[in-house]
Amino acid sequence: MKKTFRVAGMHCPNCVMRVEGIEDDLPGIRSISASYQKGQMVVEYDETIVSEDEILQAVERLGYHPEPDRKSNHR
Repeated sequence: MKKTFRVAGMHCPNCVMRVEGIEDDLPGIRSISASYQKGQMVVEYDETIVSEDEILQAVERLGYHPEPDRKSNHR
């Protein structure tokens, strides 16, 4: 599954690196591409291994405020 999430609180390239770093922490994430300019991240993941909630919680633990982008869902 591929989903776009809005992420508030990213302000620089270091923020992007921190968010993209959850790929190493959560099994089941295939790729993450974050953009502080757009305030979003696109995550490709295996929903049988990791849930959307687990992804959102991992980003929240970093101090950011993620939410699903209801307008932009991929399958």
